[in-house]
Amino acid sequence: MSGSDFLYPFIEADERDQAGLLGDLAASAGAKMDQSAALRDETLARLAGEIATLAGEMTARFATGGRLFTFGNGGSATDAALSASLFALAPGGTPLPARSLAEDTAVLTALGNDVGFELVFSRQLIAHATASDMAMGFSTSGNSDNVVRAMAEAHRRGLLTIGLAGYDGGGMAASPDIAHCMVVRSESVHRIQETQSALVHAVWSEVQDRMGTGVPS
Repeated sequence: MSGSDFLYPFIEADERDQAGLLGDLAASAGAKMDQSAALRDETLARLAGEIATLAGEMTARFATGGRLFTFGNGGSATDAALSASLFALAPGGTPLPARSLAEDTAVLTALGNDVGFELVFSRQLIAHATASDMAMGFSTSGNSDNVVRAMAEAHRRGLLTIGLAGYDGGGMAASPDIAHCMVVRSESVHRIQETQSALVHAVWSEVQDRMGTGVPS
């Protein structure tokens, strides 16, 4: 058994029915798309009020010069980078100051080596953030130690704290340091990250609307 067998359990080493195999693959992909769409729609509907409130608070901070700092580990680091790019490059909208704290390998490895990986994001917030800024942390489990610690540091410094988590939200959902924790209720890392991206896009679109840009949803 290979490490990816759980994704396609119907594939066997001696598979000879090419047409049947392709049909199974297409059906599997279609089922995953349906699951992703259903989870996205349910989550966006459930968190519609939270999205609107958060967008209003973020718009107010951007209007006074606030910046958005994003961060996460592994695939969540990629989501953090894409989210920062969405706000900073703003396709069809107003560019807003945003950066990912996971993008500078020199800083990450220096902090990880010198002070510990659990502090790689909080130390950057100490160096760069002010009380007018915003911190957005990503964790599919909701329990990433360096993300939770960064949220606590951000809260102490007066930043608007935003968490995106999966499963039941983990420590992030229970944390008093996170003003807005949007939980994707799923146990699939893939589906969680897909829906987290949709949540960020919904928040970004709402912020742009409030700024009068009127970009498409």
